[in-house]
Amino acid sequence: MMKRVVTMILVLAAVLPVTAQAWLGGDISMMSSNARQGVIYKDSCGVTVDPYNLFQQQGWNMMRVRLFVDPQNAPGRHHDEGVCQDLAYVIDLCRTIKARGFEVMLDFHYSDTWADPAKQFTPKRWEGLDGKTLADSIYRYTRHCLLALKAAGVVPATIQVGNEITFGMDWPMGRVDPLKDENWDVFTRLLKAGCKACREVCPDAGIIIHTEKAGVWEMTRGYYDRLKQAAVDYDIIGLSYYPMWHGTIPNLGATLDSIAVRYPDKPVMMVEAAYYYLHDGVNRGEEDFTHCLPGTIEGQREFTAQLVRELNRHDNVTGLFWWYPEENLYGTRFEGSGWGLHRGLFNNANGQALPALYEMSKFKNK
Repeated sequence: MMKRVVTMILVLAAVLPVTAQAWLGGDISMMSSNARQGVIYKDSCGVTVDPYNLFQQQGWNMMRVRLFVDPQNAPGRHHDEGVCQDLAYVIDLCRTIKARGFEVMLDFHYSDTWADPAKQFTPKRWEGLDGKTLADSIYRYTRHCLLALKAAGVVPATIQVGNEITFGMDWPMGRVDPLKDENWDVFTRLLKAGCKACREVCPDAGIIIHTEKAGVWEMTRGYYDRLKQAAVDYDIIGLSYYPMWHGTIPNLGATLDSIAVRYPDKPVMMVEAAYYYLHDGVNRGEEDFTHCLPGTIEGQREFTAQLVRELNRHDNVTGLFWWYPEENLYGTRFEGSGWGLHRGLFNNANGQALPALYEMSKFKNK
């Protein structure tokens, strides 16, 4: 019994630096590309600033960076959307992030292009592999990337083994459904392979398993219950929350309450969150704005304020990250074109920081 207690203390000590404090930041995977495009960032008063300095002034301390396997194989339109983060790009950006005083969250997509609940395309180099060989390939690839980052002096503080993998990854081999029992043995083998490489190369890093059904407790519970049954070795539950896809903030809060009760040993990081500062409110595709705030600058600010207040209510929530906060067309050839998602924290029209950026600083009283 005493040996077991000592072991548990050592395990908790290993992840304590990641889980014991509040982490605030964003996925800034386009920052290097934006710098090459000549993007101009300004503070809320219209003064040109270094964005890293501005983020740091607002209490940000960790930056998330995505990594694709072979992004040159992605469809052309995905390149236009920002799919370019190969290992060389990521090493360069992470060096900058670390040099500017931030920790790094590395986000393995395990795909040549966007990986999300609607698409988890197997990389071209792994197509047609059986489950065992695919797991071995994930292990070797993850280990190779982490060793390269380590050699470059960039050791991630947290690592996502997959991106929004609610329905598995590397389809069709690793496809699952949180409400169904089929294929979890295959999928969890893939997860375990990635996690094993992380533990071996970066033993002090917190391992995140990231899903995006934060508004549906039955799916969230079914998913993480199956990971527990399969003894998947990870530290942190990672969630996405976008109100137009995931329901109301009170509904998110109910899920977070349930997670705290059912998985008391797993802290939660909101690894993706964002909302529009410019949108007409018309439902398109799977978006539903009927319960959302207006897609305006003030609407985005109020969304952020409400989200931060809700997250601050939960002791198990240790991180908040805005997705694509660096979105900004000011100073580029796209300036004034109307192109863009309009969910970043800078105004595409003038480069100024939006009020939502300043609201984020209230997360966990940072």
